[in-house]
Amino acid sequence: MLKMSSNRSKYTSDFVPVKSIANGMIVLDTNEKVTGVKIFPRNIFILEEDAVYSIINNLRNVYNMIDYEFWIIAADRPVDINAYLSQLQLLYNSQTNPVKRKLIIDDINKANMFTNNNVVDTEFYLLFKEKDMEKIQKRIRNLMQYLANAGLQSKQTSNDDLRIILDNFLNGGQTTTFGTVIA
Repeated sequence: MLKMSSNRSKYTSDFVPVKSIANGMIVLDTNEKVTGVKIFPRNIFILEEDAVYSIINNLRNVYNMIDYEFWIIAADRPVDINAYLSQLQLLYNSQTNPVKRKLIIDDINKANMFTNNNVVDTEFYLLFKEKDMEKIQKRIRNLMQYLANAGLQSKQTSNDDLRIILDNFLNGGQTTTFGTVIA
């Protein structure tokens, strides 16, 4: 009969092997690093049919050229349009033409609809795990080049990108925002 350990922690941080997030990499307890590239979304379906098939075939070639374990991640990130709403409000306040004011208020209402419905951007990542920093840098350069050849833009993951990914997996997409409690 198996005996269950009574030392099970109720805290996620006790069983997730993440030591830190730094320099666009998740550093694991084993000193392996999880990193990769963020692939900028592109609506290929508005292109000519031949261009769509070309991009899909090129992307297939990218995946076939990768000779190590990798993960493709789609993560939702909340859209923050507060700055845009502020600009619209300032524009509305400075406008005297009633027709233009009507158009601006329509845009404000549309933007408020987005914020009230928890609209998210879907972001795409290709991640891998490696210890050797030279291999990491070479893989990132190669991935970015392969994706560029396929007609897609990418960049190395940032610390913020990796936190969003972890939040999506560990917290159901809810960003953790711990603050100071003032008595």
